[in-house]
Amino acid sequence: MTRHSAGLLAYRVQAGELLVFLGHMGGPFWARKDDAAWSIPKGEYDPNVEEPEAVAAREFAEEIGVPAPAGAWLELGQVRQRGGKVVTAFAVEAPASLSYVASNLVELEWPRGSGRVLSFPEVDRAQWMPLEPARRRLVAAQAPLLDRLVTALGRDPQGPR
Repeated sequence: MTRHSAGLLAYRVQAGELLVFLGHMGGPFWARKDDAAWSIPKGEYDPNVEEPEAVAAREFAEEIGVPAPAGAWLELGQVRQRGGKVVTAFAVEAPASLSYVASNLVELEWPRGSGRVLSFPEVDRAQWMPLEPARRRLVAAQAPLLDRLVTALGRDPQGPR
């Protein structure tokens, strides 16, 4: 059975440059990784029970610690991650004041096979970044969302307008 996730990509334009707000995945596996270790705030849901927009807003609040930014949402479509999960993504313009506060915790057996269960933040930090660093830092399957955002905003994919 296909797993589904929904997420929200916050963006803003500063001095003509498009910036996006991404979260670094928490837990010991990701602690020392930077490239391909960031994600849009997102979470799993049952498409027969919940609407992806509601899930994206809820997960943003849980993983970033503040409500999803108000404003018109852009549909960025779906991407399929390496493990097969289908992510439905949206984008919203956000103020420069948006910042990470705290994330919900997840329990994980660590080290694997030890029988010891520890709690870790699902997202250990989040920040604004320009498109090129974001492209490198995002998990590979989510990188097309940046191109879709650029297209939706009518921006030049090669840089600031």
